[in-house]
Amino acid sequence: MRKTSPILVVVAMTLTLATIGTASAGERPALIWQRCDNGQEECTTIQVPLNYLDGSGKTISLEISRISAARPELRRGVLVLIPGGPGLSGLAKPAQMLTQAKKMPQAVLDRYDLIGFDPRGVGASSPVSCDLPDADVAPVMLRPWPAPDGDITANITAAKRTAEACARNGGDELPNVTSLNNARDLDSIRKALGESKISALGVSYGTYVGSLYTTLFPGRTDRVVLDSNDDPNPALVGRGWLRNTSIGVADRFGDFAAWGAKNGVAATSDAVRAKFLGLAAQLDQHPRPWPGASPPQLDGNVLRSVMLQSLNSDSGFTALAALMKAAEGPTLPPPSVVPPAAIQNGVASGIAPVCNDVAWPRSTDSYAKAVPVDKALFPLTAGMPANIMPCAFWPKPAEAPVTVTSNGPSNILMVQNLRDPQTPYSGALKMRSALGGRARLVSVDSGGHQSYLQNGNACGDAAVTAFLVTGTRPVTDMLCR
Repeated sequence: MRKTSPILVVVAMTLTLATIGTASAGERPALIWQRCDNGQEECTTIQVPLNYLDGSGKTISLEISRISAARPELRRGVLVLIPGGPGLSGLAKPAQMLTQAKKMPQAVLDRYDLIGFDPRGVGASSPVSCDLPDADVAPVMLRPWPAPDGDITANITAAKRTAEACARNGGDELPNVTSLNNARDLDSIRKALGESKISALGVSYGTYVGSLYTTLFPGRTDRVVLDSNDDPNPALVGRGWLRNTSIGVADRFGDFAAWGAKNGVAATSDAVRAKFLGLAAQLDQHPRPWPGASPPQLDGNVLRSVMLQSLNSDSGFTALAALMKAAEGPTLPPPSVVPPAAIQNGVASGIAPVCNDVAWPRSTDSYAKAVPVDKALFPLTAGMPANIMPCAFWPKPAEAPVTVTSNGPSNILMVQNLRDPQTPYSGALKMRSALGGRARLVSVDSGGHQSYLQNGNACGDAAVTAFLVTGTRPVTDMLCR
């Protein structure tokens, strides 16, 4: 993010009110901020323990960004923006909140310092890599799509190869990229900023990290928003999130089908669905050469991969429709190619928490049996969400998952689209149950991933903004139609 990172100066400093907020004297930070590369934020670096439990003293660096409250006289504190993923950068999030189509309301900007950060292992925060072969970081390889006949032999081989590469090349850092450490890092950020409490906005995977933070450190939370919620089931964690993709796609695909019926994909919603399934099956059997793409062919699983991404927002429908049309035509469009080197860090930092958080079944037969069952129930995703991951060959987790509980202040607002393809509503209800009386849930009758200021509606957006600005939540859970 920056060409030169500032140092952490360990001296007593006199700081302005805008810097220290609600800090106690014993937690007053000694941070030096400088302009980030994007020119809109300030950035700094802090040191956090590599392993919070072993007491070795070894540290890693976290990169943090900030846009200060627009009206210091109204400042309430900091609003930490917890990124999704796992494995996504959050350093530019404050600036994005000011420039996206529906930007953060001014009343929120007036009252909070917006705090972004790259989680451990990601981007500018002690990045990790498994140094995988280029073929293993092709976009279609990032999810375990079975062969057209349901065979998972190739998936088993790839999963084992990836796990071995991560063990060999991940160093000391990779085993410590866990959701629990991500939550502990939030408290390190709080201390470094000199705040007695933090407010937070967690999105997608950030809702799980946020819920862990509210469980581990309930007294250090002010106002917490969880948007597009993961199922916190401690027996499954990331394995459950992958399985839930089947449900999320089934919930959401109808929106695309209805759109497609109005925009020339097929005559009816049912016909759009049938056309997609038929095209995927046809490409399974007869892949089309696609020079320049990675891999250089369009097969059924590539089409399914594009579908998964396209369902995240209504704006993605056009790209999926265009690829479906091109798949039936004489020529394919120029491919969108991401250089493999650019996604090495994302792959490693994304898979690490999924595998480090909880043990996955070791028996390959269990996945071979689960895939056809899932495919029969959810044909759109072809059994992929039930398939094997490198976690089946991963070392045993160092810690048991923490159960999210209802113990703590009632200061959490959840917002959730009814038809979210990545974090489905059914999983959000389990997060709501785990949090109990601590939370209120605003359900939004919309489709797409991420609700607040993205794919929700005015009613849901207003509820979140009111909570952040005034602390007022709905008396009971509510539905925004």
